[in-house]
Amino acid sequence: MIISKTPLRISFFGGGTDYPAYYEQHGGEVLSTTINQYVYVTVRRLQPFFDYRIRVAYSKTELVKHFSEVQHPSVRHCLGHIGVEDGIEVSVTSDLPARSGLGSSSSFTVGLLHALTALQGKLISQEELAREAIFVEQKLIGEKVGCQDQVGTAVGGIRHIVFSKNDLFDARPLPVSSVRLNDLQDHLMLYFTGITRFAEDILTEQCERVNDNLKALEAMRGQVQEGCAILCDEHRDLADFGKLLGDAWNLKKSLSSKISNSLVDQAYETALKNGALGGKLLGAGGGGFLLLFVPPDAQNRVRELMLPLVEVPFRFESNGSRLIYYSA
Repeated sequence: MIISKTPLRISFFGGGTDYPAYYEQHGGEVLSTTINQYVYVTVRRLQPFFDYRIRVAYSKTELVKHFSEVQHPSVRHCLGHIGVEDGIEVSVTSDLPARSGLGSSSSFTVGLLHALTALQGKLISQEELAREAIFVEQKLIGEKVGCQDQVGTAVGGIRHIVFSKNDLFDARPLPVSSVRLNDLQDHLMLYFTGITRFAEDILTEQCERVNDNLKALEAMRGQVQEGCAILCDEHRDLADFGKLLGDAWNLKKSLSSKISNSLVDQAYETALKNGALGGKLLGAGGGGFLLLFVPPDAQNRVRELMLPLVEVPFRFESNGSRLIYYSA
């Protein structure tokens, strides 16, 4: 039995520039961090005593005789890509809901590939794990997804991720002091809107409008560099980071008509009127998690007014995907 533990992620700036349709022409940049909320994937060999050869357990359970019959697209393509055709059991659990903007789909793919590779007795680097997950999701499954989630969750930590025109990436660790990072964490609040959605519906329109959105995307890429500068310069007021999040949210909403909705807009405006300096909806948009930058002395007031939205306490995570259990 093998168990992988892969963190979820929060993307601060640059989302949208990590899609091939954009960075293959212009290059892309993202500032993101992993958090202490995880996806756990367990794989083990299945004994030949059952009338099925593959068991997959997620929100439902699949019992099939060959990997090609598996309905879950990531499981089906990961098994085929790694070369595990039968005699295996795969199960997944997550600390937070799927399809909510925290990169859970990519965390699952990264964690599954990590565990399956270990099942074959092979080592894989974090960078190679990210590349394999990108290949599975974009090429084999054919999803309209970017590349930041696979890289961020595989490598872990707060990262300035740079995407080159030739499909290479560089996940640069950000030289931020622990005191500064703790201060940033103390200013962030995370709320679940209660809405889950398929990102594909939003991302398809966004990808189709890349040429129309070039000016906004270039501005969003510039916000990555500004965000890095604010965090790394301890003489800068951290409030500038919160205001920049608000600017990023306004730019993000211009990319697609489906990114925001009335519930999100109302919650965001309520937070701003009661002390928040900025924030954004995480992931593709449409629902999921709302990240707010709120000075500590205003957080109780915001907390009272954000009900019935559910607050999720979190801290930054410095590790990426890792194996937490291995038994031959």
